[in-house]
This record gives sequence, C-alpha cells and structure tokens, in this order.
Amino acid sequence: MNLFGYHSTVTPILALPQGPAAPRPAPAPATPTPEAGARAPASNDAGERCYDFDIHQGDCTLLLPQYPDHSFDLAVTDPPYIVGYRDRGGRSVLNDDNDKWLEPAFREIFRVLARDAFCVSFYGWNQTDRFFAAWKAAGFRIAGHFTFPKRYSSSVRLVRYQHESAYLLVKGQPEPANVIGDVIDWGAHTGNKLHPTQKPLSILLPLVQAFSKPGARVLDPFMGSGSTLAAGMMCGRQCTGFELDKGNFEIAKKRLMRMAQVHSHLVDDVS
Repeated sequence: MNLFGYHSTVTPILALPQGPAAPRPAPAPATPTPEAGARAPASNDAGERCYDFDIHQGDCTLLLPQYPDHSFDLAVTDPPYIVGYRDRGGRSVLNDDNDKWLEPAFREIFRVLARDAFCVSFYGWNQTDRFFAAWKAAGFRIAGHFTFPKRYSSSVRLVRYQHESAYLLVKGQPEPANVIGDVIDWGAHTGNKLHPTQKPLSILLPLVQAFSKPGARVLDPFMGSGSTLAAGMMCGRQCTGFELDKGNFEIAKKRLMRMAQVHSHLVDDVS
C-alpha cells in the first residue's frame, strides 16, 4: 500500500545489476551517478535489455507529489482525450468526461522531470485549447508535433479519421538522443485488445529512443495497458507508470511481468 491507500506493485525483474528489489518510496535522482549504484549507459541502444518497471494503481495527481523534483528523464503519455469516448464494445476511459485532472497532472509531470527533459503527450484534437492551456500553465514549451498515419479508419463521420497526433513538450534546453521525423507510421492495428485506445509499440519505440538515453527513467502517468513502459523496457530504460483503472492496471502488470519472464519482445496480443 502506498501513502494514499492505493495498491502498488514494484517489480524489477531480470534486470542488469542494480540496487535491492524492495519497494521504493521514490526513484533515485534523474541523472544517477556511479556512486549511487546506477548502471552505465549501454553503448548499443538496440541491444540493451533492462527488465525494470515500477507500476502503481491510483490517481497520478496524488501519486506524483510523493516523488522529488527531477526524478525522471522523459515522460511519454496518452491521457484521456476529454471526449467521453466509448468503443464499439462499450468500453470507456476513466476521467474522459472532465478536465479536472489535466492541469494538476501536467504541473506535477513538469516538476518531476529533469531540468532539461522532454515530454511527449497525445491529446484530443478537438480539445487542443484545453491541453495547450494546461501544458503552458505547467511551464512546458511546445517544440514539435507528431502525426501517426493509420492504415485504417478509426471512425467515419464527416471525414475518415485515419491518424493520431502528439505534441513534443520541452522543459529547459534538452537535446534529443537522435533526431527523428515528425511523421511516424502507425504500423499494424493492435485491435485494441488490451485497452480501448491502445497505442502500438511501433510508434512508441522511436519516441523513447529519440528523447532519452539507455538507463534513463521514463514516466507514464496514464499508462493504460502499459505500452509506453513496454517500449521503454525494450530500449533499456527504467520505467514507472500509474493507472487509475484497476482493471487496466492488472492487464499492464500481467503484460509487463510476462515480457520480463520470457526474455523477449512483447507480443501485443497478450491477454
């Protein structure tokens, strides 16, 4: 149990040498030093594997204040779009019907990021004004925009909706690990088997690799089924995630633990 009574799971499994696996009240500083027992950055990003994740079930606006300033090196997140979404099967997303969480969440995300760091946030295109206001109020500078074209239509109304988008937000003056294009193909359809708005690893992997280095701490405060954390683990990052929905939390936990246990890339149809 954490300070607010939420169930939490801290699971560093099959990791490279590191500290004890006991639950941590907060992560180490965002830029670990050798004296603190940090792993040295890998020379080969693509080949580095660090099955290290720390996930908590609860409200990120209550959980993030437990972490000290500058705890994370990158945030990649897919928050509710504030559109009252419901898929064909009737599944919905908690807090997708209001924006009370929006400013407090991004204010905390900004605070816990390193002094020079990136945040990649998906958003609801018809609620752009609300997201912009929250990001700017938190202190972020808007530095780029990503488009993810799909090979299918998510829905058909006045037009066929065939892409999603995310903004690149900046704190301080960070430099990317490598420079990527702002159009990234969506890849294969996940079928939304694990979550009603599930993102494929094909779009998350290049974001994690571009805006953090091996060994970095990656945060997703709205982790859903754990896709960002799965991508981070595959790239040798140390990953922390929060999820309000208990069912989604359990799916993410099972998914990430299986990924660690089988020593392989995650299969997106884990059930």
